Amino acid sequence: MKKRWLLLSVLVIAILTISRVSAQNNFQLRVNRYIEVRRVSGDVTYQNGKTSRSARIGIKLKNVGDSISTGQRSSSMLALDTGIAFVQVAENTKLEIQKLQQTRNGGHITNLQVRSGQVRLKVRPFTHKDSSLQIETPAGIAGVRGTEFGVSVQPTGNTGVATLSGSVSTTAQGQSVYINKGFQSLVIPGEPPSAPLPLQNDTSLNLQVLKEAGNQQARIVAKVDPVNLVIFANRPLTTDRSGKFDITIPMPANRRVAVTVTTPLGKKQDYELVVP
Repeated sequence: MKKRWLLLSVLVIAILTISRVSAQNNFQLRVNRYIEVRRVSGDVTYQNGKTSRSARIGIKLKNVGDSISTGQRSSSMLALDTGIAFVQVAENTKLEIQKLQQTRNGGHITNLQVRSGQVRLKVRPFTHKDSSLQIETPAGIAGVRGTEFGVSVQPTGNTGVATLSGSVSTTAQGQSVYINKGFQSLVIPGEPPSAPLPLQNDTSLNLQVLKEAGNQQARIVAKVDPVNLVIFANRPLTTDRSGKFDITIPMPANRRVAVTVTTPLGKKQDYELVVP
């Protein structure tokens, strides 16, 4: 009988403990954290689970997997909670929530993912030691506690990070590099971040070859800062680690080719190349 009462007591204590932990965890899940759409320009889509619709001002992303996607010549401005951070999402970009939590002692943990495209963030300095914000890309993770910086991600995952103020910690392959104010870095999938270099924010397009290639085709060879994005015919191109690209395309009827170069900080320059 004593053993039975002892076993019953242990079970009751275990159930009470589990209930208390569950209640704490449920309380955490009910914390009202969100990312709010503050501005929409052009074709912007909000996705929640399997449901997607045109984004509108005031929509709040709250769950893991919620995302905002922008189309050609489109953009959106997002606000984290009540202004902890602002995120400017450029064209042809998808931003997705990976983590949006609050710790038991009040810290805010925010992880966002960008697989391709460009975003610029302005993050208010965190006053809580457990608060953090990270941008995940196929190449690595950029983490901040208060700064203004930008991230560009090419189709291959090559990631450019540029810091306008504060400092950004970029981690890949188990190695971290601090990108301080006025510097930039390139992160290539499978490699550690490159050593920071002085910030360029330069949209120059160094054209090396522009000619007819036969069979009604045109060849374009050019070079940009390797941290930049290059958009051709509204689709992102991939550059090598030096920023060079070499493409052969069908000859446009008017022999004019539109190219856009965008820096990690969102500075953009449109070019119209005329094939001789």
